[in-house]
Amino acid sequence: MLRTLAVENYRSLQHLVIDLAPLTVVTGANGSGKSNLYRALRLLSEIVRAGALSSLAAEGGLRSALHAGDRDRGAPVALRLGFAADELSYAIDLGLPQPGVSPFPLDPEVKSEAVWSGEILRPSTIAADRRSLRVRVRTEAGDLQVAPWSVTATESMLATLADPDTAPELYALRERARGWRFYDALRTDPDAPARRPGPATFTPVLSGDGGTLPGALATLLRVGNAAALQSAVGEAFDGAQVEVDEDDRGIARVGMRHPGVRRSFEAAELSDGTLRFLLLATALLAPRPPGLLVLNEPEASLHPRLLPALADLVALAAEQTQVVVVSHADGLVDALRDSARVIELERSGAATTVRGQLTFEGPAWSWPSR
Repeated sequence: MLRTLAVENYRSLQHLVIDLAPLTVVTGANGSGKSNLYRALRLLSEIVRAGALSSLAAEGGLRSALHAGDRDRGAPVALRLGFAADELSYAIDLGLPQPGVSPFPLDPEVKSEAVWSGEILRPSTIAADRRSLRVRVRTEAGDLQVAPWSVTATESMLATLADPDTAPELYALRERARGWRFYDALRTDPDAPARRPGPATFTPVLSGDGGTLPGALATLLRVGNAAALQSAVGEAFDGAQVEVDEDDRGIARVGMRHPGVRRSFEAAELSDGTLRFLLLATALLAPRPPGLLVLNEPEASLHPRLLPALADLVALAAEQTQVVVVSHADGLVDALRDSARVIELERSGAATTVRGQLTFEGPAWSWPSR
């Protein structure tokens, strides 16, 4: 489980170190930095999973993503991201290339990285580290030796790792992060893939846009916690139940049947809020739970009366996987408050801070040196 998230100089997150729990709710007013925290966590996961910095380039490059507030005069340009976990922890330090050296002077370079065991970074806990282009990994004998593979300045040391036997900790970290799930783009528009029929194949994971809803919902109803799904739908929609009808070609249609109505309503007929609730329920009750599930503003297009049922699903999911919810809906936050760690963000000038937490308070954290 992730215990700590640390971000430095990413947009409004000048210096933020927060505790994470099995269920963490991040809230705050508009403009307080909730979306920046979500994007930082997603960027960090993409770096660990793929090793490339393309996601940062898509944001406009390092200069666009850097904190826009005052910096210490003479301090190096640095954007740092990291997390501490029960088993393996990770941190990366990004900066700009030396003037006149790179043909792309605005592209970020990796200045240092580290993977270590446990939550606290110490020399004795380092499993692998990287400074500039040199990577070291800890051998079976217990010493750090230069790795037999090369890296480029614009990619993480995890990108070129090919042999799990050479650095099993790095490989385990990368594979674990590849199982994390982020949902911030579930589509409910008239042309959304979730509104169309789809193959009723075994689909234990809902896709990021919700397009695999027919298969994922059929899988959940057949081999997952169907009772929890139907209970949540019934609570949210006055006793309604979900149906998945499959034809002889194996094509499934998602529908919802209400008490006293002679036919079910297909996904194409459902309101945006109803369809979004079904998508969220399917993601939260997935038969193959991830190590980390992150929801960004799941309340979008939902009527406030649906939030208690959604909160129950979130709390149920947190019994099997670590969940982070980013939300400004008071109804959802209040419904989760008793079972979650609630972190309220606020904006002080150009910097995001945690309400009630002084600067440099929070969990113990140290960055790898350049």
